[in-house]
Formats: sequence, C-alpha cells, structure tokens
Amino acid sequence: MKRMNIDIETYSEADLSKSGVYKYVDAPGFEVLLFGYSADGGPAKVISLAEGEELPQEIREAMLDDTVLKFAFNAQFERVCLGKYLGVHLAPDAWRCTMVASLYLGLPGSLAQVEAVLGVEKKKLETGKDLIKFFSVPCKPTKTNGGCTRNLPEHDREK
Repeated sequence: MKRMNIDIETYSEADLSKSGVYKYVDAPGFEVLLFGYSADGGPAKVISLAEGEELPQEIREAMLDDTVLKFAFNAQFERVCLGKYLGVHLAPDAWRCTMVASLYLGLPGSLAQVEAVLGVEKKKLETGKDLIKFFSVPCKPTKTNGGCTRNLPEHDREK
C-alpha cells in the first residue's frame, strides 16, 4: 500500500472548538467511533469501532508505516486522534492535508464549500451533520433520554 485516504468520526466530552485537538483527545471519554478509508484508490470502507469492529492488521500496519502517505481533510485532527487511538505518535511527515491543499488553491476551508465550488456530484450527506451531533457531542440528560449524557448506537439503531 502506498496511499490511504482517511476520514474518522470521534466522540469527546471536550468541546473541540474551545479546547483544541490535544485536549479533545485527552478527555477521559475520547473515542474514535468510525474509521473510513480507501487504500490506493480502492473502494471506500467504513469500520465501526464504536460497535466493536477492529482495524484490519494491514490497515493498522499502514497507519504506522511512514512510507504510506495518509490523506485527510484537516489531517492534523485525524493524525492526532488516530495516534491517541493507536497509543503512538504518528509522524506528520507521512500525512497530507487536503484542506491545506484547498486553501492553497484559493478554495474554501470547509469541505461542503469546496464541494459546492467544484460542483462535485457525490457530496457529503446532509444527514451526516445531524448524525455527528447525535453521536459525537455530549447531550443534556432529560427524562425522555433516560438521563443519558451521550448517545450510543444502541440508543437509536436506525440512526
């Protein structure tokens, strides 16, 4: 494997916009929920770590191999989160940030805005924002949610 495109979804009690990525991953409940990837331009695959699936050994080895280039939109976030998940420091030299590439080309810094400017056919699903808010952000405990402070897959199988 020479190249891997990566997108992850995470959970943390820390507010990323206020804490920054390092405090975000150091929060006690930090977790990588989903690991999406494509290896060498192959089909995209998603691993649900939140439901007990594990990274295949080949993917784990590629994550640790600095000769395999890893591409991600906002690669710093993915690199730091996955380093925490794997329990190692992942070298930044092996990562390429497509958000920085977009900005370098005069495009917006938001993936949704880049899609709009470029007229991309297959766009990020709008329902994704709602799902991220539901699963990746702490919720207020209420009577209707049984006093939960976090939504887990078993709380709403349909989502």
